[in-house]
Amino acid sequence: MRHATLAVIILIGMVVVALVVMRAGWNARARRTAVFVPSLPVVPSELGRSLFGPVPVVYISTTRAGDWLERITANGLGGRSRAEVEVFDAGVRMARAGAPDLFVPTTDLRDVTVSPGIAGKVVGGDGIVVVTWQASPDDPRGVDTGLRPRHHADRDQLVNAIAPLIRLTPGAASPAQEENS
Repeated sequence: MRHATLAVIILIGMVVVALVVMRAGWNARARRTAVFVPSLPVVPSELGRSLFGPVPVVYISTTRAGDWLERITANGLGGRSRAEVEVFDAGVRMARAGAPDLFVPTTDLRDVTVSPGIAGKVVGGDGIVVVTWQASPDDPRGVDTGLRPRHHADRDQLVNAIAPLIRLTPGAASPAQEENS
């Protein structure tokens, strides 16, 4: 009986140590990735016209742009959550359940595409909408935010609603410039 009790105590201790080490690793990653997203953009009081949504999605994660496995955990961006996304003239708002809401201003948008996966979820095909944005002026590479629309039809509509906003971004080619090139 004593050996069984001792084994259970040791097992519980090992589980507690593993959880503490995992939490410490998550916190260390949050400190390291804070340089890429020093703070979340503030939602402006005036968002302009609603261009699309709100539609239900799963917020999957935010990663370094172009590296779908390098998860950003700073400012609550590492956790997966249910969300609603809505596209406005001023940008893209993601109202997340149990996590800070995320707003990406139009001026920070860099690209929108579809992908088979991002850190935290691989679905195959093109089931994930990836919004690339510049969270810090010191990081020209930017970050990718992955969203999985609940309804397949919303995927293309979401991409089509965000894409025209990128053309309005300072420094991006205007539609007239693209036609002439």
